[in-house]
Parts: sequence; structure tokens; C-alpha cells
Amino acid sequence: MTPALERRLIRWMLLILSVPVLGYIYGPIENRLYATEAVKWVFLPAIVISGLWLWKGHWIKKKLKTQGKKLLFR
Repeated sequence: MTPALERRLIRWMLLILSVPVLGYIYGPIENRLYATEAVKWVFLPAIVISGLWLWKGHWIKKKLKTQGKKLLFR
């Protein structure tokens, strides 16, 4: 997977996952227990993790690649 395709997929995932959060903030969704729990425990953490991956994913990949090389040459 090319880096451009990866960024595009993660951006679309962020946009799609943010719709329930907007509904939680602006809509009458707080009356529904399952919807509030889904937003709090599924959608919001997924948004945060994917945002961090867009921000620092290249750094994490680089660190994992160098860690793997260090483990092979011990």
C-alpha cells in the first residue's frame, strides 16, 4: 500500500467515524444508552488512534523497522 493511499483511507475513516460524534454532540442521542456507549468507547478512541497514526505513523514505522533489524543482528 502506498503512503498516499494509506493517508487517503485514514482520512476517509476519520470523516466517517466523526459523524456519530457530531450526532452525540448536537443531536438527542444522549437518551439512547447504546449509542452513547458506542461513541464513548468505540468511535472516539478509533478517531484518536487514526489521527495519531496520521501524525506519527511514519515515525512508528521507522522505529519498528530499526527495532526489527536490531533483533535480527543480536
